[in-house]
Amino acid sequence: MKRRAFIVAMAAAAVAPQALAQKPMKIGVIGSGRIGSTLGGLWVKAGHEVMFSDRDPEQVKRALDGLGARARSGSVQEAAAFGDAILIAVPYMALPAIQQQVGETLKGKVVIDPNNPVASRDGEMGAQAREKGAGVSTAALLPGARIARAFNSWGYGVMAREANRPAPRMAIPVAADDPVALKVGVQLVNDAGFDAVAAGSLAASRAFDLGSSVSGRVLTAPEMRQALQLKP
Repeated sequence: MKRRAFIVAMAAAAVAPQALAQKPMKIGVIGSGRIGSTLGGLWVKAGHEVMFSDRDPEQVKRALDGLGARARSGSVQEAAAFGDAILIAVPYMALPAIQQQVGETLKGKVVIDPNNPVASRDGEMGAQAREKGAGVSTAALLPGARIARAFNSWGYGVMAREANRPAPRMAIPVAADDPVALKVGVQLVNDAGFDAVAAGSLAASRAFDLGSSVSGRVLTAPEMRQALQLKP
């Protein structure tokens, strides 16, 4: 029964962007570097309220530049509390520190996960996460959070360039074990200016981990479904 309910929710989340709720969201950004500032800026321009945070105040200042009243700054704790959804965009080895700092606040919230384990940077933790699959590993590191895996296989420059292009838009896959996380993840991919492709569970998200066959490729939604061997 649970599996059937999840499949129904997956199908609902895969509908066209205009069919989703368009109510503006509050989004907390933890890590306002290239990925965090790029996605946060796209969400502000789509009408959402975004609070940027980073251990480097200069990163936050750069992220806020030119975004107007819907963008604001705060501490990591404030961003975690502020957001209906949270984007965490940090080096993978920083996730345990994020959990220690705001893990309780993240419980029950949708967390957008673009983070990639890199063994040369993240050591044994990174190597194990790559072997296990990044999405599943992130969920284990942030217990209680509703993880939606997305935006992880493309550099900020590609996403900034391709966002909101004329149709057909660039596709971004979204994976989640939680139907609410999937729905929110799909909405935020669409609102950032891409076509969301519901791509199954967190375990299945290994198919679009960094270094996969689709990593870095600019594909349309039908092309992405074909590449990931998903049903239309």
